[in-house]
Amino acid sequence: KFLEKLGISSEVHVLRTVMDGIPPFKDNQLLIKDLRFDKVKVRIYQPKAPTTGRRRGVLYFHGGVGLFGSIRAYERTCRFFSKKSNSVFVSVGYRLAPEYPYPTQFEDCLAATVHFMRIAEDYGVDPTRIIICGDSSGGTLAAAVAQAMTNRKDLPKLRAQVLIYPFLQAASFDLPSYEQNKGVPVLLKERTLSLGLKYLNKGPAVIDAVLKGAHIPRDLELKCKKWLNPDNIPEDFKPKDYQQRKEKEFSEELSRLARPILDTIFSPLLAEDTVIAQLPETFILSCEFDVLRDDVLLYKKRLEDHGIKVTWCHLEQGFHGIIFLANYGKITSFRTAKKGLKMIVDFLKSI
Repeated sequence: KFLEKLGISSEVHVLRTVMDGIPPFKDNQLLIKDLRFDKVKVRIYQPKAPTTGRRRGVLYFHGGVGLFGSIRAYERTCRFFSKKSNSVFVSVGYRLAPEYPYPTQFEDCLAATVHFMRIAEDYGVDPTRIIICGDSSGGTLAAAVAQAMTNRKDLPKLRAQVLIYPFLQAASFDLPSYEQNKGVPVLLKERTLSLGLKYLNKGPAVIDAVLKGAHIPRDLELKCKKWLNPDNIPEDFKPKDYQQRKEKEFSEELSRLARPILDTIFSPLLAEDTVIAQLPETFILSCEFDVLRDDVLLYKKRLEDHGIKVTWCHLEQGFHGIIFLANYGKITSFRTAKKGLKMIVDFLKSI
């Protein structure tokens, strides 16, 4: 922000540069190709080890709020999961905002998924064993793509979705995890919303009102009360002094301006029951010290209420971004991250 104020470099450019980091050395265990699926950049990771039969295929959508992150930034992550699970991984380089406005990011991820499902056999992948996966906002995209695929009759159904500390709703910012972790790096409470609004090309002027819930329209209010009810969150996750804000001043103008943040592409937790009931088997990971923790808990309950099989991993010492950092070496590999990595790999191998 300091560099941006000085006119030296934009905040988004700095974050993109930092996330891209230094690429790893060549990997002799994988065949890696850069291609395009329906004009979308992808990088495919194919294990060289022999296998009997077809492998599972995984599409990976990287995090970064739709503003930063890249195939290069997630090179280590995709290499790790591809090798450990013996899966063909497709890292999707969807186009970023603000150069490519929302919902281009979702459209690219959906297009890449459909394309891969049609040609999966060309890469030794069983088209009935395709999984979509993403972390943070990539988890949002994975959840939204999974919902969009529920009504496709021309393709096999997705086998599973893997959601790693995903952002799932922009209707309530006073859940226990938002109060408990509002000042915990790397994803501060107000930072979450300010980056989200930048992704949607919305100004920061509405932040305070959205944080107070003044953007929820009347037709959605009852559903939000049901789906985002703190009573659906286990008591162990609530501070003893937690109290949900009762009164919310509705603003018609704000509701109109903020409507995109309640769209199910941006807030998959707000999808209708008929959609949720058709979703595939799910792995979902939450971190104790993450403002998005309760999004995960609420989505988990909605899925389970509709009979969807859910494997849940909760990292009691975890924080937002811990899985991304885990593959950058011993300095950034926290002990609790190993539990998350192992459970993700075990889930993939079970499919």
